[in-house]
Amino acid sequence: MTTRRTLQRGVGALILGMAFAAGLVLCGGLLLSDPELTKPIEHGAVFGVWTLLYSSAAPSVQMVVVAVAVALLVAAAVAGAEHRISTRYRRSGDTVATPLAPRVVMAATAGRYDGEVTVTVLIPAHNEADRIGATLRSIWYQDSPPERVVVVADNCTDATEEVARFHGADVVHTEGNTHKKAGALNQALELLLPTLGENDTVLVMDADTVLSPAYIATVRRRMTDDRALMAVGGLFLGEEGSGLLGQMQRNEYTRYCRDISRRRGRLFVLTGTASVFRSRALREVAAHRGTALPGRPGEVYDTVSLTEDNEITLALKTLGALMTSAPQCRVVTEVMPTWGALWAQRLRWQRGALENLGAYGLTPQTVRYWAQQMGIGYGVVALSSYAVLVVVTALSLDSVVLFPFWMGLGAVFAVERLVSVWAGGWRARLLGALLIPELVYACVLNAVYVRGVFDLLMGRRAEWKHVVTDASGRVKVEEGELV
Repeated sequence: MTTRRTLQRGVGALILGMAFAAGLVLCGGLLLSDPELTKPIEHGAVFGVWTLLYSSAAPSVQMVVVAVAVALLVAAAVAGAEHRISTRYRRSGDTVATPLAPRVVMAATAGRYDGEVTVTVLIPAHNEADRIGATLRSIWYQDSPPERVVVVADNCTDATEEVARFHGADVVHTEGNTHKKAGALNQALELLLPTLGENDTVLVMDADTVLSPAYIATVRRRMTDDRALMAVGGLFLGEEGSGLLGQMQRNEYTRYCRDISRRRGRLFVLTGTASVFRSRALREVAAHRGTALPGRPGEVYDTVSLTEDNEITLALKTLGALMTSAPQCRVVTEVMPTWGALWAQRLRWQRGALENLGAYGLTPQTVRYWAQQMGIGYGVVALSSYAVLVVVTALSLDSVVLFPFWMGLGAVFAVERLVSVWAGGWRARLLGALLIPELVYACVLNAVYVRGVFDLLMGRRAEWKHVVTDASGRVKVEEGELV
């Protein structure tokens, strides 16, 4: 545990270093492309550096070309590496290192018939009486309902169990669980997995999520057509309500769905809102905990991780599993109703993602995720610098001055914001076109990122934060250390 925390503590410094290194590469390219920038500074140390970093003049064509070229080269390098790595693991025949690779699974199941694909729904729930009814109704109203629904009641003090039974679900109680959602799932899977065969699957979903009617039918078809497919993830959209903040989150989720669709189902994470796992995949993960994978031997989910869905995605990729995200597998999930709740949720996500990278290190399967974190870090630096320069410019000028180049660049960005949320309806389009509110939202997420990195650098103990609504409708955040 001490070694693992030491590695995680270094992740923050490494990510920040990578982000600043990317900025230095870009600056180096710009200096080489514009001789004017390489001339000796003649205005003193402070104002000379300021002149180098900031100019109200439009950048030269060479600068624009270099900036675009660097961005495209980095994107191409990451995409190329991801494609090459995934192709290699799809073709792997190593039964020890990659027991879930398609070639290995196809060989192990050749000439066998293991029955029809079944689906057992597993819902960990802690005080979800106000939401779990809608979740269970969406399950039973599926085009192809599951064989069984199990609600894992984890230290509930409300009517979650009664509501679950009323809607036809089996209820399992956790015993002495101090490991939050991951611990509750582990206890349930310990009982469930020994009863499942090769074509039996487990749909793990949140108690505040509603499935689209075709979700389970799509999973059955995908799993039947490809016996090497180990997991199917869902695409999530935000529920209605919560005003402007809710719409910002819905816009964010709409863009995520668009990105996954353009990647043709190559997912980033098996989202905890709703994902389906073949029983073989879960058993192999449990068998490799403590050796090839972090965590306790025999447990499916790593109880140290703040983000169990991100961590199990990395675990399955490490074992060579084939996974996809089907466009028909859509869910509607809760949006955070207050800025405080949003901060708590995203800090857990960000901190969890960074800690997972620290636990797995730099491997072929994590290259994509390291690059993603570097990109986020660079985005934080770039957006913060832009905001500072805007304020400085506004304070320095006696009158409003319009810079055509930057206005044009802003217009391009506004069009992208609008087009990328077009599928979300007129409210999403209006918010995207306004631009400024979403920039504020992005700044908040950037602050979350910085706080997550800072907490890692300071070695602060991670906390699990759970957002709940009490009987009076008030939103509160339950906090507790991750044991």
